[in-house]
Amino acid sequence: MATLLLVSFAGFIAQMIDGAMGMAFGVISTTVLISLAYSPAAASAIVHFAKIATGVASGASHIKYGNVDWHATIKVAVPGGIGAFVGAIVLSNIDLRAAIPWTSSILLIMGIVVLYRFSRQTILGKKRRARARWLAPLGLVGGFVDSTGGGGWGPIVTTSLTASNALEPRKAIGSTNTAELVVAIASSLGFLVGLGAKQMPWAAVLALVIGGTLAAPVAAWLVKRAPQRILGVFVGGLIVMLNVRQLLVALEAPVTIQIICYLTTVFAWVSGIIQAIKLLPIDHAAHQPKSD
Repeated sequence: MATLLLVSFAGFIAQMIDGAMGMAFGVISTTVLISLAYSPAAASAIVHFAKIATGVASGASHIKYGNVDWHATIKVAVPGGIGAFVGAIVLSNIDLRAAIPWTSSILLIMGIVVLYRFSRQTILGKKRRARARWLAPLGLVGGFVDSTGGGGWGPIVTTSLTASNALEPRKAIGSTNTAELVVAIASSLGFLVGLGAKQMPWAAVLALVIGGTLAAPVAAWLVKRAPQRILGVFVGGLIVMLNVRQLLVALEAPVTIQIICYLTTVFAWVSGIIQAIKLLPIDHAAHQPKSD
């Protein structure tokens, strides 16, 4: 029972972060599950089955608050589902941890780009609509990494949509969360084929669902009202921090190097937040109607 309570609490915290920032439900939940002695494949399967329920709650909430761009959502969801199904089959038979340094390096660069973009005076350049030919491979890669790593859909898709100027942060977050429902269903089907229903810890799935579902509406409300510049800096900082940690663990870096890297990351994140706060009055003035 204590284990299931921990799983449910992890689901609540993970969905609060995921719903408000468009990422980290899988990363946080999978980390907790593995620390509780679940295998990587079982942990990823539990997370993706839970994402079906949390995805419905999160998607509905983001739709309600107008956080979804349907063009981008549909274009990433279908290939994302295909990539997730294939990734689930692969993870059921092969351990892909060797790919972590490569994936984390890419995400780290994306996080730095987001931090930079939302720390400068002009947040977005000329807005351009995301093209289907770019969204399809993005969804495919995001879905595959999400299944094999127990998370990654949000960091890859939200980061790319935000860093590319394709969508404003709240739209990138809402669209990514809504499309994740398709990815979760496809991934879950893949794990059912690869692992079998009898090997699934259904009690842990239910515990994760309860915690995540309770948090989803609160997170969607938060992202609707949070200043976009502050939200962008938090998203970028979160991506950087998560992937710095992933790289340090994967490379088995010495403790001294770890401390230096963490302190540098925190310093950059805090500096970005301070800069974003200083620029909020400029953003507010820019959105005020001009008087004749």
